[in-house]
Amino acid sequence: MSTMFPFYLAFPVTSLDKARAFYGGLLGCPEGRSSPEWVDFDIEPHIRFKSKAGEQATMFFLDPCGNAIEFKAFENPEMLFAK
Repeated sequence: MSTMFPFYLAFPVTSLDKARAFYGGLLGCPEGRSSPEWVDFDIEPHIRFKSKAGEQATMFFLDPCGNAIEFKAFENPEMLFAK
């Protein structure tokens, strides 16, 4: 059985209120733990290419201009460009 590594991205922000509005309000990510200095959001990824070269957890979002943004994490980082 394959175990996925945690899907975790950290971004520095200039305003937690703006981050909450974007990640929580616009993208709809539920807020997890937080403190006065930081906040976690829970983003559920989709597994693509299960048990194949390039297996990955991936998420797609549209930014305010309609550009598709993809976040991904690989089961095996060595498979990043595998065919």
